[in-house]
Amino acid sequence: MTYKERLTSIRTEMRQRGIAAYIIPSSDPHISEYLPERFKCIAWTSGFTGSAGTLVITEDFAGLWTDARYFVQATEQLAGTGFELVKLQVQGKPEYVTWLAGKLNEDDCVAFDGNLASVGLAHSLEQELHPLGIRIQGDADLLEPIWLDRPELPKQPAYLIDTATTGKSAEDKIAEIRGMMKEKKRQAHLISSLDDLAWVLNIRGADVNCNPVVLGFLLITLDDAVLFIDRAKLSESDLQELGHSGIKVDDYHQVYEKLGQLKSKNILLDPKRTCFAIYDAVPYDTEVHEDMNPSTWLKAIKNPTEISHMRNAMIKDGVALTKFFKWLEEQVGTGTLTELSITEKLQEFRSQLDGFVDISFDTIAGYREHGALPHYKATEQSNATLEPSGLLLVDSGGQYNDGTTDITRVVSLGNITPAECDDYTVVLKGTIEGSLAVFPKGTRGYQIDAITRQSIWETYRDYGHGTGHGVGFFLNVHEGPHVFNKSATDVPVVDGMISSIEPGLYREGQYGIRIENLVLSKIVHANEFGEFMDFETLTVCYIATDLVNRSLLDKRHIDWLNNYNKWVFEQLSPFLDAEHNAWLEEKTKPI
Repeated sequence: MTYKERLTSIRTEMRQRGIAAYIIPSSDPHISEYLPERFKCIAWTSGFTGSAGTLVITEDFAGLWTDARYFVQATEQLAGTGFELVKLQVQGKPEYVTWLAGKLNEDDCVAFDGNLASVGLAHSLEQELHPLGIRIQGDADLLEPIWLDRPELPKQPAYLIDTATTGKSAEDKIAEIRGMMKEKKRQAHLISSLDDLAWVLNIRGADVNCNPVVLGFLLITLDDAVLFIDRAKLSESDLQELGHSGIKVDDYHQVYEKLGQLKSKNILLDPKRTCFAIYDAVPYDTEVHEDMNPSTWLKAIKNPTEISHMRNAMIKDGVALTKFFKWLEEQVGTGTLTELSITEKLQEFRSQLDGFVDISFDTIAGYREHGALPHYKATEQSNATLEPSGLLLVDSGGQYNDGTTDITRVVSLGNITPAECDDYTVVLKGTIEGSLAVFPKGTRGYQIDAITRQSIWETYRDYGHGTGHGVGFFLNVHEGPHVFNKSATDVPVVDGMISSIEPGLYREGQYGIRIENLVLSKIVHANEFGEFMDFETLTVCYIATDLVNRSLLDKRHIDWLNNYNKWVFEQLSPFLDAEHNAWLEEKTKPI
């Protein structure tokens, strides 16, 4: 079927079931950002492949609500599909709910598949639409009857990792969660989010591309813990180890039935990380307490073992990137390089390193105007051939068994304009300002975001995405609960969090610039005014200086850049041969 035919089939299902509006979120039963093939419903329905968005379909309109990161991509991918782009004003806000309130009439029905919609989304619909007499149906999967070749659930093997890697056993993590449950008088807690489950049980898998997670649910009570998973994914020895740790194992699909039999008086669910179908399965006489998963907070604060491993992973990643950028510089003049071929080559360099498992997200290799698309992914149709001219943006990362990396660099391929150098220097200045930030304990992410943007705002420039996000330990490259963006997210930045700092500038149709490092937040000083924190930069890869307009930088920025590049050379040189060392030494010379 074409996308228009799929839209027509969905509308036919809607008419047959008396549904006035149908919502398709970008999600799965675990409210994941990156999805197994079975749950890539938006891509199948509309052709839009971005990782954030919501489709809303009525009889006379079909729209994709998404944020500024995807405006250009969505415009291109939705052309001729019957869907229109609706630009979100605030990233992540369900603005389509208000649109539905103004669009629908009393007694109209809004429906969605409860396995794809979060509890939080269901509440938003209920709060805004119920007072208008609009009905809400949360168990309507309209795609299953028409998606005839829909993929099955993934069956990739899963495995346990040891405490020498994680720094803490599953028993200790569950005990810590139970302690937090007791403090709040919670008798049961269901974990749906895959990275939380992976962290708690020290389990990893390959059910989602680039994310080392396995599909499952974890039910923790004060007395026992049950993992709901496809048992065939685990070896007998891993099943025995889970049993020795006090963790029972049941079938993945049994979670809904077991929740329906729950004897606890109350249960803790995270409304942002739990699907409505799970919420709906809880017995009516069981009180639901909605709060963030305790593991989400615990997971964000890396322990000393995790931090040590992450530093090692950064060095390995830096070695791969050094080899890649040297190779790129030497080969670009051949006229044979493309965005796809350099993506493959970078993964090849990473795969040669000890402990490499996968890339941590689809590499963004954007040449010239493609760099202006923050979440660009080259395809056979868009694949640009590199020339010895213009800017190349490469945003990439690796999953190693001792850490997760995420880095963006922009390099000159030749014939750079003064305007490109000025934009590059302004972005670099923002990266440096964020990296140099000193702030009191309790500072929120939106304050770090403002510190990073301030020098960019002063030039009357800005960017449409957040400044940074949390990063997991051999887990998801995007990890909450903290985030550095303009939204007033009430989560403090605390000692032990690993985050990205990645300001950018994008000239549509011309080029894009983003410079990203990962940083570790840590307490550095305490006095009568309280505790103060700063960031330790973890990413180990040179920042190009041939694009810098030195006159736009203050001495503190120049000192930071020179010291950083010197440190990069010192960290990587023991692991490079003489040829690569000579090349990197030239790249890291002070300006």
